[in-house]
Amino acid sequence: MAEITMYELPGCPYCAKVRSKLDELELDYDTIEVPRSHDDRTEVEKVSGQTGVPVIVDEANGVDGMSESDDIVAYLEKTYGDGAA
Repeated sequence: MAEITMYELPGCPYCAKVRSKLDELELDYDTIEVPRSHDDRTEVEKVSGQTGVPVIVDEANGVDGMSESDDIVAYLEKTYGDGAA
């Protein structure tokens, strides 16, 4: 099981942006497909406090439920990409 989990919806352009960054950085991650209906997205709401996607959880770095694709991409680049110390 990967330490990064991404909650996503197929066809979501914001999810595709995050998936692209994960793949570019060659990170191992698991995906969880959320239901189309926001009312049925109880699992992602539990981890992030909201029902929108994408959301990531990065257990290795204590990130529980980060949302907003731009924030996630910036975090991934800083933590695992060229911005990593």
